[in-house]
Amino acid sequence: MTEVNTMTQRCSRIAIVTGATRRKGIGAAICRALAQEGTDIFFTHWHPYDQQMAWGITEEEPLALERELRQAGIRAESLSIDLSDPAAPARVLDEAEKRLGTPAILVNNAAYSLRDIHFDKLTAEILDAHYAVNMRATLLLSSLFAQRCPTGCDGRIIAMTSGQSLGPMPGELAYIATKGAIEAFIRTLAVEVASKGITVNAVNPGPTDTGWMDEVIKKELLPRFPMGREGRPEDAARLIAFLARKEAGWITGQVIHSEGGFIR
Repeated sequence: MTEVNTMTQRCSRIAIVTGATRRKGIGAAICRALAQEGTDIFFTHWHPYDQQMAWGITEEEPLALERELRQAGIRAESLSIDLSDPAAPARVLDEAEKRLGTPAILVNNAAYSLRDIHFDKLTAEILDAHYAVNMRATLLLSSLFAQRCPTGCDGRIIAMTSGQSLGPMPGELAYIATKGAIEAFIRTLAVEVASKGITVNAVNPGPTDTGWMDEVIKKELLPRFPMGREGRPEDAARLIAFLARKEAGWITGQVIHSEGGFIR
């Protein structure tokens, strides 16, 4: 086997997408957008988290997404895993490599969020729960991915933020603190891994209707969207699919606010 063919095998377009439990969520939309580009997908899901949220979830959703992706003509695998476990990041990468091969794309989409957490409700337990998923899992996954990604494979690391640097988000103190850390992290990581040809960016999709918006929230937010509609999961997914391409290789260390002109 020639050196070129060996590198091609090691650089297959395989993506890890975390937090794709719900078919209506941003994670699922990202999987679909990458699949349309011919990228094989390994996604994670964690049913117990979404089950306790107002939007709920059915047991079959992750498996249904896996079948949908395979029907699109790509290889697709999934893993149920609690990313708050310190050992989870290494296991995710190990399973992805075992089932599909060495990934060239990592999308840190999974998030933990409790609403109505004001200053008078903040506790160590709440902070730790947000930190474990939003920060520690993202940082460790990104670091391990960069270590394993072969140099010259056009590696891509993409994380999700929430516009917390653009203005206050009352009632989400723990969430915005951990998401704010991601913006700082990606800027320095981008410099550290640039020599391997890996880009590192973050995407803020703005308020996106993934099922959590009730009619009261929609009525409040809609006038603040100049485009006349709320964000959709596909909006963020299209941007992430672009950042994962070879053509986006000159974009790194950036936080891209893709909010449809949302007025704060």
